[in-house]
Amino acid sequence: MKEAAVEDLHHYRNLSEFFRRKLKPQARPVCGLHSVVSPSDGKILNFGQVKNCEVEQVKGVTYSLESFLGPRTSTDDVPFPPATPCGSFRNQLVTREGNELYHCVIYLAPGDYHCFHSPTDWTVSHRRHFPGSLMSVNPGMARWIKELFCHNERVVLTGDWKHGFFSLTAVGATNVGSIRIYFDQDLHTNSPRYSKGSYNDFSFVTHANKEGIPMRKGEHLGEFNLGSTIVLIFEAPKDFNFKLKAGQKIRFGEALGSL
Repeated sequence: MKEAAVEDLHHYRNLSEFFRRKLKPQARPVCGLHSVVSPSDGKILNFGQVKNCEVEQVKGVTYSLESFLGPRTSTDDVPFPPATPCGSFRNQLVTREGNELYHCVIYLAPGDYHCFHSPTDWTVSHRRHFPGSLMSVNPGMARWIKELFCHNERVVLTGDWKHGFFSLTAVGATNVGSIRIYFDQDLHTNSPRYSKGSYNDFSFVTHANKEGIPMRKGEHLGEFNLGSTIVLIFEAPKDFNFKLKAGQKIRFGEALGSL
């Protein structure tokens, strides 16, 4: 509680408010030396280069990149179209010659600080919301259900950083699909208005704003109502190095990796 902006427990009307508590500014210093920092407190489940267009959610269990992110063409509230070949989908994401695709999976336990922040300086151009299901995302469950993260409700934010494509996906967990993105007032998660197995798209690029939403490293981005998972998928040069160990605890603002 000493880290909380408001230390008095009686200030919080319910557990949900407590989980989403704000921290004192000095409680999580943002690393200035590395280009990508952890967007949240949590546990590192997996990280590394994306191989064969698949990303591991927990050791030994993988999910398809395209089924997780959805196709690259923007459509409004449509069911999944046929999948594209692996190589061509990867090529749609990697925009610069010599770059590789990387991923990092961070699990937020129920007791963790539940706000998440921008992991780098980037511009968010698009949001895709998958209504999905709401199953537990704890590592034990993730080993049993193939492509668990593709079944669960999630919000995929995509855009660009200085090295090309960058995405942050917030994955909902059991009964707590309420994912809030502070700059996105049109997002309604955990809502019966959307059909399962579909997704809906929203573009932040307009005639008035041709760039999208600029985010600074460490800036407040959103919050969960309870434990959940954040997945980063981004392109970077081949000499990008993670400063991590699988299974380690991490705090928002600590280094994930750099060139």
